[in-house]
Amino acid sequence: MIEVVTIHLPKKSPRNILQPMPGVLTLTTDFGTDDHFVGVMKGVILKIAPSAKLIDITHSVTPFSVTEGAFEIGEAYRWFPKKTVHLVVVDPGVGSARRPIVVEAGGQYFVGPDNGVFSMIYSRNLHSVRHISNKKYFLRNVSQTFHGRDIFAPVAAHLARGVKPSLVGKRVDNYVRGDSGKPVRTGTRCWAGMILKVDRFGNMITNFHVEEFPDVLNRPFVLLAGIRTTDKLIHNFTEASPTEPAVVVGSSGFLEVVVNQGSAAKLLGCANGSPAELSIY
Repeated sequence: MIEVVTIHLPKKSPRNILQPMPGVLTLTTDFGTDDHFVGVMKGVILKIAPSAKLIDITHSVTPFSVTEGAFEIGEAYRWFPKKTVHLVVVDPGVGSARRPIVVEAGGQYFVGPDNGVFSMIYSRNLHSVRHISNKKYFLRNVSQTFHGRDIFAPVAAHLARGVKPSLVGKRVDNYVRGDSGKPVRTGTRCWAGMILKVDRFGNMITNFHVEEFPDVLNRPFVLLAGIRTTDKLIHNFTEASPTEPAVVVGSSGFLEVVVNQGSAAKLLGCANGSPAELSIY
């Protein structure tokens, strides 16, 4: 008599296939942290996407400064993995006719108002823009003053869960491109630019990028910002004087006007958006 024995082998898992990771979702706003706004948006997101990994880029964008918001997200997004969802709410036009949008660019998603806050994303990447119009992905009651909670946060959460952008709205071409932050040539050797950002140390980040102005590394130059000029290029902050401005190539690649252990912005009387001028000889 032959006994038949059935052996149940464990199923093999496919090799080299990673399990889906929880979605990464970043937040950039001008809300600050003194009020409940940021916390509420996170609550909305976690109700929809409980496994989302929430990362604060900053909530200290100068209120209503779309240009500064564009700079912050423009510098941050490149360091995140593919499929990251970036929620950006710097929205002085909330409740008006400005559209909510989702942008696909660089393998990532960007959710926010159509007011130019994604201008640096547009200038660096092939991209597509969709008007967020499918109310299925909004909260039930949408206020006129807090679209961050009622539209942007839930839409971002659904994207983090894997909802395709094509489901939230149709593509548009007439979106607001805004100021991409490019300097303008004003003479044979002169360019007009601006201060994109004054950081918390008082360093003034200009919109002159070393890749576009490599000659500052080996030719004489003069950079005018506020009430002072400087022609000194340094390699690190310790080479600067506490009382004389100098120029350093910052971590973002933009030229920064700095002083040693002090505020260049206060010394020169500048703020976000102040004009700057670069001459190379």
